[in-house]
Amino acid sequence: MDSKRPAFVAVLGTALLAVAVDPALAQGYDSTTEELIRTLNSQLLYAAIPITVLVEGILIYTVWKFRNNDDPLPTKENRRLEITWTVATAIVLLFVGYASYGVMANGAVTTTPEDANNVPENAVEVDVVGQKYIWNYDYPEQGIEGASTLVIPKDRPVYLNVTSTDWIHSFHVPEMGLKQDALPNQHNVIKTTPTDTGTYTVYCAEYCGVGHSNMLSEVEVRTQEGYQQWLNEQGANGANNSTAGNSSEA
Repeated sequence: MDSKRPAFVAVLGTALLAVAVDPALAQGYDSTTEELIRTLNSQLLYAAIPITVLVEGILIYTVWKFRNNDDPLPTKENRRLEITWTVATAIVLLFVGYASYGVMANGAVTTTPEDANNVPENAVEVDVVGQKYIWNYDYPEQGIEGASTLVIPKDRPVYLNVTSTDWIHSFHVPEMGLKQDALPNQHNVIKTTPTDTGTYTVYCAEYCGVGHSNMLSEVEVRTQEGYQQWLNEQGANGANNSTAGNSSEA
C-alpha cells in the first residue's frame, strides 16, 4: 500500500486543481486572438498540473519515509526508471511544441506578410500610430485621421497597421490578446476578429520616456450598427458603402 501513496496523492491533487481551474476557463473571449492564447495556456496548465503534483507528491513521500535515515546509501542504477522519465519528458516536450506551434503559426497571433497582403473585402484596416505619449488611429479607406479611440466592429476581421513617428513603442491590449511593437518607418500588422462588444484599455508596453505610464488609450468594440453610426459621426468618406453587405453581422 505504501508504494501507491504517491500515485494516490497525484491523482487526488490533479482532480482538485482541475475542478478549481474549470470555472475560470468557462468565461467567454473578447477576440479570436485572445481565445487562441488562453486556450494554449489552459492546455499547458492541464499538462503541468499532474506533473507538478506527481513530482511534489514523490518528494514529500520520500522526505517523510526517509526522515529518520541517518545512514543513507547510494541509489542503484535503474535503467527502466531512467528510460521511463526520458520518454515521458520527450512526450511532454512534443506536446508543448505541437500545441505552441499551432497557436504561434496562426495568423490571428502572428501575422505574416502574406496575411497582410491578402486583406478580405469586409475587413477593417486601421493605422495605429504611436508617438510620445499618445496613440492616434487613422482609417485610410474612410478618410478619418487622428482618432483618439480605436473604434472597431464586432465579428469582422480587423487589420491594425502599427507604426511610430518618433520612438519605439508597443501597442498592447491585454484583454484582447493584442500586442505589437511600434517602430518608426515600419508597419507591423496585427490581425484579429473581435467577438464581444466592450471597451478595453490600450497600454504602451515598451518604455519610451517620462510619460510612458500615461500613454494610454481605448479600444471600443461596437455592433455593426454602432460602428456605422460612429463612421457617420466622423463624416467618413463612403461610410455608407464601407459596411455594405455586412449589416447581417451586427
